[in-house]
Amino acid sequence: MSASEANYDGLIGPTHNYGGLSEGNLASAKNAGLIARPRDAALQGLAKMKQMADAGLVQGVLPPHARPALSELRMMGFSGSDEEVLANAWRANPVLVRNMSSASCMWAANAATVSPSADTNDGRLHLTPANLSTMLHRSIEHEQTGRALKAAFPDEDRVTVHDALPLQTTYADEGAANHVRLCAAHGDQGVELFVYGRNAFGKTVRTDFPARQTLQASHIIATHHGLSDVRTVFAQQATRAIDAGAFHNDVVCVGARQCLFFHEYAFEDTDATLEAITKAADGLFTPDFVEVSNDEVPIEDAIKAYLFNSMLVQMPGKPRLTLIAPTETEDNLATREYCKKLTGGNGPIGEVIFVDVRQSMRNGGGPACLRLRIVLTEAERAAANQKMLLDNGLYTELSAWVKKHYREELAPDDLGDPNLMRESFTALDDLTGIMELGSDFYPFMRG
Repeated sequence: MSASEANYDGLIGPTHNYGGLSEGNLASAKNAGLIARPRDAALQGLAKMKQMADAGLVQGVLPPHARPALSELRMMGFSGSDEEVLANAWRANPVLVRNMSSASCMWAANAATVSPSADTNDGRLHLTPANLSTMLHRSIEHEQTGRALKAAFPDEDRVTVHDALPLQTTYADEGAANHVRLCAAHGDQGVELFVYGRNAFGKTVRTDFPARQTLQASHIIATHHGLSDVRTVFAQQATRAIDAGAFHNDVVCVGARQCLFFHEYAFEDTDATLEAITKAADGLFTPDFVEVSNDEVPIEDAIKAYLFNSMLVQMPGKPRLTLIAPTETEDNLATREYCKKLTGGNGPIGEVIFVDVRQSMRNGGGPACLRLRIVLTEAERAAANQKMLLDNGLYTELSAWVKKHYREELAPDDLGDPNLMRESFTALDDLTGIMELGSDFYPFMRG
C-alpha cells in the first residue's frame, strides 16, 4: 500500500520559558531560570518545519495548549475570575503556576504513540495520547492532545484516537519518545519496538533519575492498537543511559525504514534486543543496525549534543537516509567527527543536515522531540485536516501570527503576569481560525 511518513511538529507556545521542571533532563536543569525567547523559539520551530516541507516531506502542525491551565488551578481550589485565579495561585505557590504554565507540549514526540494502518488488525490508524504521568507539568496535556489529534484526523472511519492510559504510576506512558517503527516501506507492515524504563510488576531497579516508561503501558498500547505479537518487540532501556540523562529512549536511539541507529548504552541487553527485532522482521525485511560505541561517542557527548535526538528520514529522491541533527551536534567535536564517519561509507545513513533549534535544545528537546511521526496512506492524508498541514501559505500565516502575538523575552517569574495570560489566550483564539480548529477547541473558549 502506498503511504508516506508525516512529521507533525508541536508549534511552540507563547509561554515558552526555562522553568527547569523536568527531572532527569540535564539541559532543562542547567538552563533553569534563564531568560527565554518565545518568539525566536516558535520561529525556529517553524523554520525547521518549512525546511522539511520544502524538501518534499509531509509536514503537519500541532497547536500549542492554553497556558496557564486555569481549569487545573480551579480544581486545586483557586476561585474567582481568571485573573484572580492566577493571582491567588501565584501568591500561594509560584512553582505550581510554573508547572501549569509550561509550554512543554511543543515536544510532540511525547504527544502520543502511533501505529499505522499497515500494522493494525483492523486496518485503521491508531493513536494513543501519552498520559505523561511522571511529571506534573506534562500530566495535564493528554486531554488537549486528544482534541488536537482528533482535529488533525477527523475521519473516524479511518482513524482511532484512544483515551490516554490511567494517570497511575503502573501505566506511566511517555509516547513515541520510547517507540520506534521499522519497515521495508512506510506502507508495508512493520516491526514496532517499545522501549521501557521499568517493569512496574517486577523487581525495583534503582536509577538516579525517574525511569518514566513502564512495560505495562507499552503492553496495553500494543493491545489497544491491535498489533501482531509476532511483529512487536519490548526492550528495556539501559539503566546507565537513564542515569546519564537519557530520560527518553529517543535521546540514545532513533530508527527509520530498516535502520536502527543507537548508542552502545541504549538497551539493557543489546544482543537480545537486536535478536528480537531480527526475528520479528523475518519475512518482511532485513534490519540494518548502526551501533555507536561509547569509545566513538561517549554517552555524555551523545546526550549533550543530542546526536540521537535527531530526525532520521527518507528524503525524496535520495537512496540513503538523512539525519536531521541539531547544530549542537555539529558544535561537539566527538559527534561532529562521528557524523563525518557515518556518512563517509556505504551505510544506510548518507547525509547529516544541521538545524538551529537552540531555544528548544536549552530546555532539553532536539529536532526529534519536536515532531510526532505519523505514517499516512494517500486516503488518510486526503481525509486529514488540510489546515494543519504546512504549505507556504500556512507558514506565512503562522510566522506573522507569532511575530504579532509572542513576546521577545520571558523569564519564569513572568508567568504570574495576567497580561501574559490574556496575550496568550488572544493569540490562541486567533490560531483556531487560522488552523480551522473550531470554536470550542480550548478550555477558555468553552467557558
